[in-house]
Amino acid sequence: MPSSTDLPGVNELLATAVGAVGGSERPGQVEMAEAVGRAVRTGDHLAVQAGTGTGKSLAYLVPALRHAVATESTVVVSTATIALQRQLIDRDLPRLEKALAKQLGRKPTFAILKGRRNYLCLHKLDSGMEDEPDDAVLFDPFEVSRIGREVKRLREWVSDTETGDRDELVPGVSEGAWRQVAVSARECLGKARCPVGTDCFAEKAREEAGRSDLIVTNHALLAIDALQGYQVLPEHDLVIVDEAHDLVDRVTSVATAELTSGLVAAAARRAARVVDQDVADRLLEAGDGLALIMDDLPVGRLDEMPKPLHGTLSALRDATHACITGLGSEKSGDVDVQTARKLALSQLEEVHDTAVRLLDAWDGDASQRRDVVWRTSDSGMGPPRPPTIKVAPLAVSGLLRERLFAQTTTVLTSATLTLGGNFDSMARSWGLPPEDGPSVQVPGAASEKAVDGPKWTSLDVGSPFDHGRKGILYLAKHLPPPGRDGLPPAYLNEIKELMEAAGGRTLGLFSSMRAAKQATEELRKRTSLEILCQGEDSTALLVRKFAEDEATCLFGTLSLWQGVDVPGPSLQLVIVDRIPFPRPDDPLASARQRAVEARGGNGFLSVAATHAALLLAQGTGRLLRSTDDRGVIAILDPRLATARYGGFLRSSLPSYWTTSDPGVVRAALGRLDTAAN
Repeated sequence: MPSSTDLPGVNELLATAVGAVGGSERPGQVEMAEAVGRAVRTGDHLAVQAGTGTGKSLAYLVPALRHAVATESTVVVSTATIALQRQLIDRDLPRLEKALAKQLGRKPTFAILKGRRNYLCLHKLDSGMEDEPDDAVLFDPFEVSRIGREVKRLREWVSDTETGDRDELVPGVSEGAWRQVAVSARECLGKARCPVGTDCFAEKAREEAGRSDLIVTNHALLAIDALQGYQVLPEHDLVIVDEAHDLVDRVTSVATAELTSGLVAAAARRAARVVDQDVADRLLEAGDGLALIMDDLPVGRLDEMPKPLHGTLSALRDATHACITGLGSEKSGDVDVQTARKLALSQLEEVHDTAVRLLDAWDGDASQRRDVVWRTSDSGMGPPRPPTIKVAPLAVSGLLRERLFAQTTTVLTSATLTLGGNFDSMARSWGLPPEDGPSVQVPGAASEKAVDGPKWTSLDVGSPFDHGRKGILYLAKHLPPPGRDGLPPAYLNEIKELMEAAGGRTLGLFSSMRAAKQATEELRKRTSLEILCQGEDSTALLVRKFAEDEATCLFGTLSLWQGVDVPGPSLQLVIVDRIPFPRPDDPLASARQRAVEARGGNGFLSVAATHAALLLAQGTGRLLRSTDDRGVIAILDPRLATARYGGFLRSSLPSYWTTSDPGVVRAALGRLDTAAN
């Protein structure tokens, strides 16, 4: 085994890697690679902001692979999006494998690892142990027929696939069909007990990952490994979190539980196969009680425990406990009985644990509570959803500090980590202590005392883009403030004038689907430019069509703020209709704001402004995707220029040349249109 001192340094390896991919040396990339190598040596955590075009994936992959080969250890790289996973697995790592083999003394190895539910379960497919259908499916014969056809296709696919990975099935199948052939970690019998355990796709993926130098996974699986008490990832001593701006939201999703009467009924039906009928009936009755209570619960955050809900949750807790006790120990050697028991136990434990968590959520003083509880409403989009009660952690900073940073050296990177000009906001959300100097530079927010915690350093390597010469930030401060009743006429006029000056080439980022649809419908009547709207086709197809036709505009909401990468003249204007603050009735954001205010801070600025700054930086980052790109970012919301918090939001963006003159902006767009044509 080569030691670390026997191998070439990070800079030499990086130069080889860059040459192999046909690139050129970038100062920010070299600086980042050196910093990652230093973090590996010292064990200190590292946060790196690296703008688009820096080449940050090579900057962390090269020192990571060097460390893995030198120490014969495993490195985990976690991403938020499938697109980045595919880039790493299909493009970056195969190139590095060949380029670095000679200098490292062998080919470095890599693998992708996903949650167990992403892999087809051979035992479930063979046993015919189907999942309970959703309530909506029970009364829809067409849906039942469609799922049946898809399951038949999955049975045929199993003889062709080598991985059983759902993402390799093209075209894909519905969630209802996939549930019939997949199991969660809780439902799995385990390799030793399963009759087809030696052929298990999920186990093969995990074994391959355990033999690899580097594993690519996602934030959700990283969170499950860290938070839920059972090991999912192989042993590792370094974690690199790319797209780290999304880490808190993804961890929060994993740590969120929900309860519906349908979930209770499904658990009761599962239990009825393996426990006495009267015990299962008791749970079914408790589920009926929950259905009645849910209809009367107010929509939104529940700050106090409604009395009827307490009794219902207590009955649920006791009924599920009785069913779990009725399952007995795993005595039967019959595989079908073991399978039925395991599937029932998984659903029963989920309902029981959620009921217990909800009963505990309102304990103690409001300022000391750790969870937020709310009742959802039917969004009105898509098929109707039953009333749901959800419980989520008020913060995940403590969980990350204890379960991630206290265990493993961690590198966090993204193009967007400094908000308000520093790393403090992101660091607090991750559970890292403030860096030296002023702790929080958010006007009006409570300053936080320095606390003991993991040692970390930060680095902003900048961007290869000259934002001041390539991009114009247009603050339309002459427009009225945004209202609650849709887009004002002045906004629609402004959008029309801007997109026509640009000759199309416009990405419209709206704060709601309602606003995106309103703009689409109104402007299709007033311009000959083609306007695509999110939801009218798959997002991937819409983005592809937008990229291929320069005279086209694309309007949409949240996923477009972070998921569009269209370099070149097809995208030269990004329009943002309003500052993307969270909705005032968002239960989690409003609870977090209240918690800050209870500590003497300004909840709006600490929570809402930070949320808006992150989304603004992500959304406006759609404009410059290559060094040749040029264009305009138009913010229609005048508060970015006039409100007291506007300075904090603007300081979270790159240093674009800024103007409030619409004539200057339209002329600049016209020149870009002429040049592109």
